[in-house]
Amino acid sequence: MMLENRIRVAPSTVAYADEQKHKLVVEFAIPGAPTDTIDVKILEDSVHLTAPARDVEYVSALALGWPVKPDEAEATYEHGLLRIEVPFKDPMEDAVKVAVNAGGAETKAKKSKTEDPVLAGA
Repeated sequence: MMLENRIRVAPSTVAYADEQKHKLVVEFAIPGAPTDTIDVKILEDSVHLTAPARDVEYVSALALGWPVKPDEAEATYEHGLLRIEVPFKDPMEDAVKVAVNAGGAETKAKKSKTEDPVLAGA
């Protein structure tokens, strides 16, 4: 059967945080999908799935509420259940330390000669 003829359906999905392991766990019920046809892509803020199975194609796009580390994701598929585990990203991981310079009088904000009537309360 051609791929275009398959009906697209959303798989039953469960997503939860494993607090002990500091990981996100996502499970998709995609019975009948051959392992080699499952296409899972993970970004820092989303999970995307396509998986053809017999006469349907499972499709899903999940927006994540907390960033994850896609390059450390692991997926297992057993008895029609695709389980993905991916570690949460530390929000400060990519933080850049900014050098703070002491400001002199010349760097302080100067008042504009023409006051904005909205700011002046007119």
